[in-house]
Amino acid sequence: MSKIRIELERVLAEKGVSKTQLCYACRLQRTQLNNYCKNKVVRVDLHTLAKICDCLECGIEDILKLEADEE
Repeated sequence: MSKIRIELERVLAEKGVSKTQLCYACRLQRTQLNNYCKNKVVRVDLHTLAKICDCLECGIEDILKLEADEE
């Protein structure tokens, strides 16, 4: 079964934005952001993803990746 992978940490590094800066700009709790960065989110909040994309000036396709099943 394919799965969706969150690559927020990579995008932050590419854009040169710290987690602290993103938390402040998007009004996110650090724990919430860390869960997105570590791909530990169980229920994705679309409003939060939209805020992150706006702040990082990127598309959702830059953050979410579909990993094909390796069978």
